[in-house]
Amino acid sequence: MNPPLHFDSLADAIDFLYQRLPGALHVGAPLGLGKPHRLLNALYERAERETQRPLRLYTALSLDPPGAGKGLEGRFIGPFAQRHFGDDFPRLRYVQALKRNALPEHIEIEEFYLQSGSLLNASATQRRYASLNYTHVARALADRGVNAIVQKVAADPAGGTRLSLSCNTDLTFDAVDAIVARGLPRPLLIAEVDPQLPWLDGSAAVEASFFDAVVTPPGPHPKLFGLPRQPVSDADYAIGFYASTLVRDGGTLQIGIGTLADALCHALALRHTDNSAYLRVIEALGIGDAASVEGNLSGDRNVMAPGERFVGTALGEGDLTGHRNAKAQDDRFVGTASGEGDLTGHRNAKAQDDRFVGIASGEGDLTGHRNAKAQDDRFVGAASGEGDLTDHRNAKAQVAPLGSFQIGLFGCSEMINEGFRRLVEVGVIKRKVVDDLELMRRVHDGTAGAEDLQRLDREGEFLQGGFYLGSPDFYDWLRHMPADQQRGVSMRRISEVNELYGGNETLERLQRRDARFFNSCMMATALGAAVSDTLDDGRVVSGVGGQYNFVAMAHALPDARSVLMLRATRESAGEVRPNVVWNYAQTTIPRHLRDIYITEYGIADLRGKTDEDCVLAMTAVADSRHQFGLMKTAMDHGKLKLFQPRLSGRNTPERLRAALAPFRREGVLPDYPLGSDFTEVEQRLVKALGWLKANTATRGAKIRTVLRALFSPASDDREALQRMGLEAPSGFGERVEAKLVGLGLRSASE
Repeated sequence: MNPPLHFDSLADAIDFLYQRLPGALHVGAPLGLGKPHRLLNALYERAERETQRPLRLYTALSLDPPGAGKGLEGRFIGPFAQRHFGDDFPRLRYVQALKRNALPEHIEIEEFYLQSGSLLNASATQRRYASLNYTHVARALADRGVNAIVQKVAADPAGGTRLSLSCNTDLTFDAVDAIVARGLPRPLLIAEVDPQLPWLDGSAAVEASFFDAVVTPPGPHPKLFGLPRQPVSDADYAIGFYASTLVRDGGTLQIGIGTLADALCHALALRHTDNSAYLRVIEALGIGDAASVEGNLSGDRNVMAPGERFVGTALGEGDLTGHRNAKAQDDRFVGTASGEGDLTGHRNAKAQDDRFVGIASGEGDLTGHRNAKAQDDRFVGAASGEGDLTDHRNAKAQVAPLGSFQIGLFGCSEMINEGFRRLVEVGVIKRKVVDDLELMRRVHDGTAGAEDLQRLDREGEFLQGGFYLGSPDFYDWLRHMPADQQRGVSMRRISEVNELYGGNETLERLQRRDARFFNSCMMATALGAAVSDTLDDGRVVSGVGGQYNFVAMAHALPDARSVLMLRATRESAGEVRPNVVWNYAQTTIPRHLRDIYITEYGIADLRGKTDEDCVLAMTAVADSRHQFGLMKTAMDHGKLKLFQPRLSGRNTPERLRAALAPFRREGVLPDYPLGSDFTEVEQRLVKALGWLKANTATRGAKIRTVLRALFSPASDDREALQRMGLEAPSGFGERVEAKLVGLGLRSASE
């Protein structure tokens, strides 16, 4: 390859692009952080002027800082955004045009993943959205005849000629290969050097000649886009701690982003660094006497729906949630000190002998069903499912021993984020792999010698990802990581991370043992389908991304599980609505790929289960206010045998709040477990504004809250009022706002 041309002017780089490419421009740009905002803005400005040259931009996750807005939200967000993102952050001009529905006719923007909820009303975005699995994007770019790719890169801090794709190795290599394989010319590659971008070596680094042109714009250089870390709620923590019980020492971890992932990472870190505190939280959530490493960790509560009783009169007497039935003649559990075994405590009333003998590897049964090693594995039940609401037949659903991580986990995730940083720092992510099939075979079967282990320690990687995105603290961690630790972090193609096929499948199967793929969804149906990206009217909230990839991989790997996490309810227009629903017009994951779902009320294992079992399991983890309606609908549609249930009403936010309150007070469950981008004053205001939002969602609630605020005493939190610019309100409107902030501060603190 020839040396690249070098520019220090964005306009000159765009001139080069226009001169080299005749006709329409079909330009690809990475998702997220690797998108060269300033270069793309220069391209957009040129394209606006040259209407005879159509521009088609193919990208995803076009990051845009929040606008200041109006009212109290604007008073809070304005100063924060200025401090966090900087006054000179280059907002993408095409995103602003899309939001105004003002994109020129000769310019098209096609995205396969959107900044969540930000473009619901952008008609051009909704029309030109491409619903693609992450691993199919490179193929789609070749289909569209992409003739240029622009990307942000990092320069070698040692002064070498190489460049690092750093945050986005995910699609560039795959796209170039797919385009060339199609018989098309290699796309023109232009790099924008950003001195703020952390340098990552290894598979992320290329010779400068990989690119046709390199542009190094003059300073000052804007800050990298930092994701503001959000507070973790009680529901988030419950979901995260339930999820943490599925992770096995020596296994593989993939996580998404958001507060559910933050809660999971905090739970895993706590499990490793303060196991007694971790087990106390587990016990408080109803999984049972977690502190007892021998015997049944669940006590008399089922991990699927802790403490949630469902007694069906037509099904026969007894508690259907995993409590011991009076007719069970023999209900032994023999466990070892590592705590392996059945976390559900479920024993079938008809089983005359139900022994479980745990082994050191932790082969327990997550679902309350008989492990393959159980001496007697009989289930005598009618089609109506006499047994636990979450009673599943699968013996492979294993709960991990809940001790600290001795071997550690291997991180293999399309996205590396704040949670992985914490897990690396505390020593949870540490299991290393190498791309050597025979060595990994020896490690797997226990025959690796001293030289093998030395090489594994010297060359091994403990964290692989396709792209990264996080907070400013996260970027600092990457910048200042010691060299020996940085060698363990490897940025890879998305085709290598998100699937098994097309590369060295045998090797990857050995590397990704006991994999747990954790992702979030918006809703789930009672029959096991997931709704993660689209509203019922077809408008796209975000996108499929890699979720389908990881669900499919969990089914392809013999010891892997896909875990989709969701909150049981959401608030909309002042109404609490269920997220566990009977049906939905759009789904992201089809029900035939159903596996594990987690809400704040427990775990539902649906893999390989009948529709009736799925309905029972999903009902058990639904909010109590919506369980009866869900089951009635199922019965109306012939998916449940007709009977009259008695529901205990234990799946409530109030009960969950009471269970976790002591840990909140002790600091075991902090609001911001992975650190905060807000000041202490802003953290108080986040709670206050959240309370106000919830209590002004309807016209009636708004009137009541305003009247209550007007007759409330003035706030004594002068720092908070000063931060909001309301320490000396002028005019009636500002006085009302000051009163509302005061009411929110008091109510949230209570």
